[in-house]
Amino acid sequence: MYTHIHHIRVRYADTDQMGYVYYGCYANYYEEARSEAIRALGFPYKQMELDGIMLPVTRMNVKYIAPALYDEMITIRTVIDQLPDRFINFRYEIYNEDAKLINEGETQLIFVDAETRKMSRAPKEIVEKLKAYF
Repeated sequence: MYTHIHHIRVRYADTDQMGYVYYGCYANYYEEARSEAIRALGFPYKQMELDGIMLPVTRMNVKYIAPALYDEMITIRTVIDQLPDRFINFRYEIYNEDAKLINEGETQLIFVDAETRKMSRAPKEIVEKLKAYF
């Protein structure tokens, strides 16, 4: 199982009138955490795109437990708990500054060949790098 930790300070622009993070912003938080998790493995999205691989999201599930608040430093734990093949699944746990779990989510992305726009397999380099964590 591969795990990565990422921190984000909640911006004013991400909150509603109550100072709570607007529910739609969690997709952006997941994306940032996911991008940094992949970057930490040595495979930034930009390089994958240059190599002809795209990763569109095919599914997202969210469980809102408690609100994240303006100016709070939140911690996002991103987990890949199975080796990718044609799909790669990410789980997210978001914690507030008191280390309380406030949000859980999942996304599924599919590997797509940029030229043909058809489903492809995960790049061997990513699979090999992830094998060390399983």
